[in-house]
Amino acid sequence: MAHPAFDLTGKVVLVTGGNSGIGLGMAEGVARAGGDVCIWGTNQDKNAAAKKQLEGHGVRVVALQCDVGEEQAVDKAFAETLEQLGRVDACFANAGVPGFAASFAEMTSEEWRRVLRVNLDGSFFTFRAAVRHMVERGGGGSLVATSSLSFMEGQARGQNYASTKGGVVSMVKAIAVEYARNGIRANAIVPGWIDTAMTSPVFSMDRFRDKVLPRVPFRRWGTGADFEGIAVYLASDASAYHTGDVFIIDGGYAVF
Repeated sequence: MAHPAFDLTGKVVLVTGGNSGIGLGMAEGVARAGGDVCIWGTNQDKNAAAKKQLEGHGVRVVALQCDVGEEQAVDKAFAETLEQLGRVDACFANAGVPGFAASFAEMTSEEWRRVLRVNLDGSFFTFRAAVRHMVERGGGGSLVATSSLSFMEGQARGQNYASTKGGVVSMVKAIAVEYARNGIRANAIVPGWIDTAMTSPVFSMDRFRDKVLPRVPFRRWGTGADFEGIAVYLASDASAYHTGDVFIIDGGYAVF
């Protein structure tokens, strides 16, 4: 029998970018543990497919189309989430886009801002809406940002992406300190090399696989399912005193 602290029955969890990859893995873990789930994504077909999959666990599931880089869209989607599910107990700011340029010197302002608007601004808009709600209703809650190893290791030609992933770590640490008195905890998850739609272009390159995979002690890429457990922990009462932390889930890549 599972420890009762990990039972998410009665809790509502929001996962942005929850229709595939890491986000869907998080949502799947929550649903398996009995939590109701709201996923936000920009692709309606993927939203519908994810909703159907999650409903197989017998929980309430809402899927909303939302571009988290748009402030008004986030506020509207959050209000609709509350209208349909009544509350948000945990909020995972997971939506993100990759960033690439021929070189840092050749990176355009448009490319820089394209990544920041989703990865950093989107996390800010999402967490701000969640904090306002949690403070108003009382009882606390959990905020979780998806970061990346790029925040602690140099990512050539991806300075925009790395900057956003370092930014969300700093954001959750500051939120953790400011809102602890409200019972709100904030943490970050740092994935390693995970097999998702975002990473598929580089994973298809033989040279990349030959160089990187041997550096992963588990000798396999991560999957969305590898994030089910950490999502349940951070959404549950089991993590009630755990805040301001960074969880690295990379198969040992960073320490090898």
